[in-house]
Amino acid sequence: MTEPRRERALVRPHVVTGGRSHPTRNTFDLATVVVATRTPIAGLSPEKRRMTELCRGGALAVAEIAAHLGLPASVTKVLLSDLVDTGHIVAHATVPSADHADLQLLQKVLDGLRALT
Repeated sequence: MTEPRRERALVRPHVVTGGRSHPTRNTFDLATVVVATRTPIAGLSPEKRRMTELCRGGALAVAEIAAHLGLPASVTKVLLSDLVDTGHIVAHATVPSADHADLQLLQKVLDGLRALT
């Protein structure tokens, strides 16, 4: 028996993005957090409307939005940048990870925790 084939998207990604392959802003990575504003969604494409509605439920990362909608991350970034340009969403950069942990501070915290037991 053969496994059923996954259904292909009805609309190709280049059609969804209007033929663009790069966002108008280069501020998105997969961990960028996105939040919707209260801007009305009338006139948005179905994909952009779904993105905005998803983000109204709370902050989501770009990777989460792409997964929820079943879109490639590159397409998601292009559409999200359009939504930032129109004021429908706000993007928050990820917090950079610390280069080096402060071992002395961590040791003091560990010592304090041990003293409590």
